[in-house]
This record gives sequence, structure tokens and C-alpha cells, in this order.
Amino acid sequence: MIMKPSKLDIEFQKAVDSINGHKDPFPADVLLRLYAYYKRATNDEDRPSGGKPLINAFKTNALFQTQHLTVDEAKELYIETVKNYFIYRK
Repeated sequence: MIMKPSKLDIEFQKAVDSINGHKDPFPADVLLRLYAYYKRATNDEDRPSGGKPLINAFKTNALFQTQHLTVDEAKELYIETVKNYFIYRK
């Protein structure tokens, strides 16, 4: 049985697509929030594994700060962060 995506799932995917299609650099704090919300929203429990220990530490901290969120809460916060970024970035 194929489940129909919920409105939240559709909005989340639109937000992800808008971020992935954006070419300008993002502020580090926005990137960290998006990273942590995305990982939580997609149940991705892999630890950061880049080549830069300091960046991995920031990512780990961001993940720690979102561990209390449900998948749906993380999706909602991701969508809200994306909307706010595109509204207020100017």
C-alpha cells in the first residue's frame, strides 16, 4: 500500500528543494539549524563525519539541541527557518 504524502511532507520537500536550488552562501547559524532540523526530520542518526573537527563539533552541538524534537516538529521548524530566511535575508 502506497501512502499519500501529507501536506507537511510536501511543504518540507518544497523547502528542501528551495534550499538545494539556492546558489548564494548561507549564514553559518542558518546552515547549522537547517542541518540539524533536516537530520532530525529524516531520522538520519549518522554522526557528522567531515574532515574539519571544528565544523563537526558545531554540527554535533546543533544535533544535540534538536534531539527533543519529533520528526514533524523538525519538519515544521525547517520550513519556518527557510521561509524566514528568504523573507528577511535582504
